[in-house]
Amino acid sequence: MTDFGALSIAPPVLAIVLAVITRKAVLSLFLGIWSGAVIVTGGLGIVQTFEWIVAAVSDEFQATILVFTLLLGSGVAMVWNLGGTAAVRDWALERLDSQRQAGLVAWGLGIVLFFDDYANTAIVGSAMKDVSDRLRISREKLSYIVDSTAAPVATLGISSWVAFQLSLITEGYESAGVDAANRPGTFDVFVSSIPFNMYAILAIVMVLLIVGSGRDYGEMLTAENRSWTSGKVTRDEAVPMQDVAGELGEPPASTPRLANFFVPVAVLIVVTVATALWSGEFSPVAFGGDLLAGELSAAGGELWDAALNASYEVALMIGSFAMVASGFALAKVYGIFGVGDATEYTIDGFGIMLTAASILVLAWGIGEAIDALGTGDYVATIAVGSVSPALLPALVFVVAGVIAFSTGTSWGTMGIVTPIAIPIAWEVSGGGAAGHTLVAAMVGVIFSGAIFGDHSSPISDTTVLSATFTGADLIDHVRTQIYYAVTVAAVVVLLLVVWGFTRVRPLALLPLGAVLLAGLVYLLSEIDASRRGIDPVSASEAQSDDGERVVVAGTEQED
Repeated sequence: MTDFGALSIAPPVLAIVLAVITRKAVLSLFLGIWSGAVIVTGGLGIVQTFEWIVAAVSDEFQATILVFTLLLGSGVAMVWNLGGTAAVRDWALERLDSQRQAGLVAWGLGIVLFFDDYANTAIVGSAMKDVSDRLRISREKLSYIVDSTAAPVATLGISSWVAFQLSLITEGYESAGVDAANRPGTFDVFVSSIPFNMYAILAIVMVLLIVGSGRDYGEMLTAENRSWTSGKVTRDEAVPMQDVAGELGEPPASTPRLANFFVPVAVLIVVTVATALWSGEFSPVAFGGDLLAGELSAAGGELWDAALNASYEVALMIGSFAMVASGFALAKVYGIFGVGDATEYTIDGFGIMLTAASILVLAWGIGEAIDALGTGDYVATIAVGSVSPALLPALVFVVAGVIAFSTGTSWGTMGIVTPIAIPIAWEVSGGGAAGHTLVAAMVGVIFSGAIFGDHSSPISDTTVLSATFTGADLIDHVRTQIYYAVTVAAVVVLLLVVWGFTRVRPLALLPLGAVLLAGLVYLLSEIDASRRGIDPVSASEAQSDDGERVVVAGTEQED
């Protein structure tokens, strides 16, 4: 319990409510930080406010992510001016002639780029934005697809997320007082926890259902109907987090080339992965020796250990720098522009990221305020106490979701809840095999709840970056996505309650969850569309004057 008690939740609640009401994320976040400073200092709190903002920028991890974000903006600007974006748009439009196809491609890219959620949002958002615009997919819809196939995918594969998760499992068992000799291997617990990470798995399924069916409900239905019928991929008053065309103008490249898109993106991926492995002390010599000797398990172990020990933030920074450098090289090879112009485009790229960078800094700043107030500890302590083992997983999922929503951080939520929930799970289960089973369930639901809350929060960095790289208005992204996030979360709570009372294998519950989601998507889209008097499905395609396919709700219509 903290000294500030219930007051500790005031700053994040104020920031979130103001952001939703005013749609002014920067102002709302700043006022949230300021309110926290007033509570802590008991005075005006101006100095404390800016100390927290400076502390957010001073943090090594966050400063590195900030540099990565700015460099990636330069990479996007370079690809734009090289004509790479136009080439991909033209190439894709020859092959993708419906919203469904474009959505499935974006979903597939999100699954493939599993190694980091930041890189995932950057690559998929940048690659699909122009294509989705021409097919009249709203920016809100693209942001949802990108956001819901970033962190959920990263938490299930080899990534920085898994490395962090493994450390938390060890910490949780230590907090429970369980000796290493009396517990399963950390990785075994992680594998056992994956089926309980139901939100991550079902969020990926939900995107597939929404894209495949073409059905929408809630604020997303409004956004999609606007886009289908008017061609406006953002609402009139929206403030996109990034507007490449508006800020950079027409690219100087007269001949769009696919290489000018795929080479920089390939460089980003290859250099990022290689740098990550290098930072994790991967030894190519030892790896090659194990392969030559036929020791496949040893070679796999080398690779796995390097991936878990990698510094992904540094790798992303170096990878984005290499992307910019490849743009300089391509401009020279194809004679598109010189070094002077390339330098100007690099600086211009910083500019298109200023809004995102500002919001990231303020989101981290309110995180500093929340840490000082002890918000996460307060919520976790009052919510997770003596409770039936049957209901504990569902309760922890909800609590983790509330904390992540309030604080805007998945990792912070995991770090707060894990040392509290795992000892409680061990105690209420009586230890032994039942204890290890419930601990694995706790690990999965903590990660699951953290991602759910993070998806629903306008002060989350991954939410900010998803809106940034798809060119969406941040608050519009949150307002439209939250309907789908809450739907998945409701199904997850139901499944966790069922598991708590029956102890049926969690893998058997996931197909049931997918069926429930499919039914809810159909039912809610029909009810909401009927209430609004519009079509819930963008099913018809029309041929535009210039030969491009566009999707218009309910009717065949020329662009």
